[in-house]
Amino acid sequence: MGDQETVVSSDTRREQRIPPGQKQTGGFPVLHYGAVPRMDLDQWRFDLFGLVEQEVSLGWPEFSSLPRVKVFSDIHCVTGWSRLDNTWEGVSAGQVKELARLRPAAKFVLIHAARGFTTNLTLEDFFQPDVLFALKHNGKPLTPDHGWPVRLVVPRLYFWKSAKWVTGVEFLEHDRPGFWETAGYHNHGDPWKEERYGH
Repeated sequence: MGDQETVVSSDTRREQRIPPGQKQTGGFPVLHYGAVPRMDLDQWRFDLFGLVEQEVSLGWPEFSSLPRVKVFSDIHCVTGWSRLDNTWEGVSAGQVKELARLRPAAKFVLIHAARGFTTNLTLEDFFQPDVLFALKHNGKPLTPDHGWPVRLVVPRLYFWKSAKWVTGVEFLEHDRPGFWETAGYHNHGDPWKEERYGH
């Protein structure tokens, strides 16, 4: 279960690493809608479904034993804070692609998480080399506030796209906006273009 590779997110190589309208923080603010869900590892499942050749459902022992990567990245929250120099450890989106065996019609993903939370991504954004399903942050297991046991991390988009408490990935032919996207947040969320709200 050792590390397979370390990926450095391209944004960390920018000369100016703080996007427009952001301020650097040394902390790690906790922001989410509603209460922190209680997650039971004995009941937890990670499901891959939709436009796949065969649906996959992994329990915690199977998921946590998949090959892991480390990703070095920055974080940019739509509320205006940025946190530099984060190291994540978990299962890459590329590893999930190998498990899922997508059908040719698949163009988008909808990430599913506890309490019905969802967020949407194009396959292009989802399969970037720095995207992973994180189990650890800076060498320590995620805390419940930050998405334990598994959170998606999409470093190059605003942090609401990095869904906490992930339970599965649905592969789609057509885009389907998620929770925050249907509430007025931008459908894509590029911090360098300040894609905060609207489309």
